Amino acid sequence: MEIKATFKIYILQFKLPGGTSRGILHTKETYFLKITKNRKVGIGECAVFKGLSADDRPDYEEKLQWLCDHIDLDKAFLLNELIEFPSIQFGLEQALLSFKSKDNFELFPSDFTKGNDSITINGLIWMGDRSFMQEQIKEKLKAGFTTIKLKIGAIDFKTELELLKSIRNEFSANEIELRVDANGAFQPKEALEKLKQLSDFQLHSIEQPIKAGQWDEMAKLCDTTPLDIALDEELIGIFKRSDKEKMLQRIKSQYIILKPSLIGGFHGTDEWIELANKYGIGWWITSALESNIGLNAIAQYTYIQRNKLPQGLGTGGLFTNNSISPLTVKNGELFYDVKDKNGWDISILNI
Repeated sequence: MEIKATFKIYILQFKLPGGTSRGILHTKETYFLKITKNRKVGIGECAVFKGLSADDRPDYEEKLQWLCDHIDLDKAFLLNELIEFPSIQFGLEQALLSFKSKDNFELFPSDFTKGNDSITINGLIWMGDRSFMQEQIKEKLKAGFTTIKLKIGAIDFKTELELLKSIRNEFSANEIELRVDANGAFQPKEALEKLKQLSDFQLHSIEQPIKAGQWDEMAKLCDTTPLDIALDEELIGIFKRSDKEKMLQRIKSQYIILKPSLIGGFHGTDEWIELANKYGIGWWITSALESNIGLNAIAQYTYIQRNKLPQGLGTGGLFTNNSISPLTVKNGELFYDVKDKNGWDISILNI
């Protein structure tokens, strides 16, 4: 029997609306890729992010169907043909690893998947009014997080500064590490002054202070900033290794943020890591609102990279209609909780 592939769309529903500088998120569209041969199954998530992914294009499903029609071809050839569709590359890599796995879900065997170790992660604070953000902060601190990431840039900047000040009045930088993510919300002319004000609160870093694509402006910021800058959206849509290297050489940021579903899966992430290490640029890995299928793959991959910084992998609990998985968060750590017999149940996905 020859190998076959199919795909289906799935709409993830947020438990609470997620606020970013790009707007309020109520749902997240994603696709599942399924490959089969002789009763053997492999499952991957093509986690396209509408309005953000480079492959958010009208021909997305057409390309997915092309992949299904040619699934028997060489993996390297397929990945190269899909270079402008990073989320499909991500799904294909997962599906092939899942197909080879004994249980479909242990893609990168390690102490993490055996339940013997964990990954330190940050607690994510969504944008909203002051009381909503304060409540989220209290919940994350109560849950044992020592690194908190706040989305900023959508509400009044003065209010955001007051929120940060209220945290610092209670917790020092040694007790709670603070990261902020502007999602490109600042204007280049005002960005440096805002970074100076933010630096008063001993923040770890700020993600993407200005919109992506302004390499010269971002390079000036990274050269003069009092606060470490991490590039995020800046990486999206750069497909060639030579262009990745050119961007890193030009901007010289302190960090880059790696989201496998947005930058070409694990192969694309490997390339960014190699270049970042070459130029002495720090990095960490973040999920991008995938279901537990995609989050599982990213978490397992992240663990084997042995990066000691807190990672951004706490998004699995955001949805009402996610699959059941062994991924659990305890005291700011992500576990693959096989010891408590928390197994997989993907029946809700109807793949």
